[in-house]
Amino acid sequence: MTQENLNKQVLLTTILLIVVICLFQFTNLDIFIQSFFYDFESKNWLIDKNEPILKLFLYDGLKKAIIIFNVLILIALIFFRKKQIIQEYKKGLLIVLLSAIFIPSIVGTLKAITNTPCPCNIINFGGTYPDIKVFDKYPEDFIQKSKAKCWPAGHASGGFALMSLFFLFKKPKHQKIALIGIIILAWSMGTYKMLLGDHFLSHTIITMLLAWIIILIIVKFISFKQRQILEKPTKI
Repeated sequence: MTQENLNKQVLLTTILLIVVICLFQFTNLDIFIQSFFYDFESKNWLIDKNEPILKLFLYDGLKKAIIIFNVLILIALIFFRKKQIIQEYKKGLLIVLLSAIFIPSIVGTLKAITNTPCPCNIINFGGTYPDIKVFDKYPEDFIQKSKAKCWPAGHASGGFALMSLFFLFKKPKHQKIALIGIIILAWSMGTYKMLLGDHFLSHTIITMLLAWIIILIIVKFISFKQRQILEKPTKI
């Protein structure tokens, strides 16, 4: 991907992110969609949070697998950096590793400061919080015992960080396969959290778009540093 294409991608994705935030901020689309996953009679979500098999494959197990994958990349870059195959894919591996670090960290920071409740927290779905969107203020008479940490989606951020694998592969066919496969994987993580009441649809969409912007910025940064090294005059 050329620098010009990278710049266009960053701009277009940023515009799309702003549009998505505004759409869900000024409509009740999140509540409407989330209502399909909640049984108002039994007051239960479509998926039980403690269901062991789905929890293993779509939460605990998948999270650990992603962590192990990223640790292996770190090990390869440190201890096997002189190997030809590592040298050949060094740029892509760095992009994947930095994405794995920065995307969950940034999303986690946003979750900590935005103070936005999850679906299971709000009155609409049996909770105690009012329906507060990310730019809303809490009612003055509402007593908040603990800070809500639900915007954007944190669990899926680790999956969406792997969209950086697009830049690891060199052939367009393999890049597309990697990107589509990872998007499916990350959305399975995000959908799982929606079905048990932990996130709205908007939370996952925003995490995906934000992750792609961060990946593109990382690619631009690494490409810039590489050009600096190549253009640096050699000392005689």
